[in-house]
Amino acid sequence: MVIFGTRPEAIKMAPLCHALKNENDIKTILCVTGQHREMLDQVLDIFDLNPDIDLDVMKKHQDLFDITSNILLKMRAVLQKEKPDLVLVHGDTTTTFATSLACFYLGVKIGHVEAGLRTFNIKSPFPEEYNRQSSGLIADYHFAPTELSKRNLILEGKNEESIIITGNTVIDALHLILKKIEGDKNRIKKITEHLGRFLKFDLTHEKFVLITGHRRENFGQGFLDICEAIKELAIQNPTIHFVYPVHLNPNVQQPVSEILSELKNIWLIEPLGYECFVYLLKKSFIVLTDSGGIQEEAPSLGKPVLVMRDVTERPEAIEAGTVKLVGTSKETIITNINALINNQEMYIKMSQAHNPYGDGQACHKIVDYIKGNI
Repeated sequence: MVIFGTRPEAIKMAPLCHALKNENDIKTILCVTGQHREMLDQVLDIFDLNPDIDLDVMKKHQDLFDITSNILLKMRAVLQKEKPDLVLVHGDTTTTFATSLACFYLGVKIGHVEAGLRTFNIKSPFPEEYNRQSSGLIADYHFAPTELSKRNLILEGKNEESIIITGNTVIDALHLILKKIEGDKNRIKKITEHLGRFLKFDLTHEKFVLITGHRRENFGQGFLDICEAIKELAIQNPTIHFVYPVHLNPNVQQPVSEILSELKNIWLIEPLGYECFVYLLKKSFIVLTDSGGIQEEAPSLGKPVLVMRDVTERPEAIEAGTVKLVGTSKETIITNINALINNQEMYIKMSQAHNPYGDGQACHKIVDYIKGNI
């Protein structure tokens, strides 16, 4: 049984679902929790996935208590009915934590995809670091994306035989979507027409910074500082565009709208489907983000990434030189974006650095291990 509930999980688990379903000797059940709803459904549609079970836990104004308890209780019934030999969860979401706990209570084996990522600060990012550490404590099999992730798990006392280095499945997903886009002129036309409704500049020939920001730990002053930095950068660089698909959370929407809505070269748009986002990512000049997955995707496309966080569970990209931490300091963000804009040597060095997250074969490695060992 494969279980996920958020948009990022769906993207990273979609190619694995297809790889499993292509195996005649493995019965695969897809269960979604609906922790995200509209954004999750968009990804399911893009990757042609039809869940066998949908817990549909998404409700307005719910908090972590609501999400965790609802998933835990609903997963009890699902697991008792289906009796899976193995449950695959992903990463660091509340869906992953609650599902892992339900499996632990019922004695169901767990495979943790994207295992071993660590900041070692249980409150940052919150609650993701706690979720992944707790899930790792419970898991029977650890599908680690990198050698560093494996070392983290060994240091925590995990049995080395239970750890399998696979690369990250997000690279599989990225390659899959790029293949769909690049091989279909009608699809490209549809994407560009959709983006052209709200981005009134030439995506191919004009430079733009692609921005994403939604982390809970940045809510409040952090987002105010981020927005002030973007505003100042837009004023200083009038020929460069700043494209920001704004997360639906009111804690993000409010400061972004109040501070950034008046500048002509800042484009505040609705969250994008994965195909459109990958297309924008490929066309972008620089990426400014607090996201996790983009730290893995953008380097595959040769894009320098500045991460608006103080710590990251993905230090491999920093060591490789494709990613740099800038935190939420207004001055630090401005200085580093301007450096990449004005220093071609620095830009080339970051954009051509080696991507440490694999070759797009992670899903095959996971499936082969399951067939041979479980």
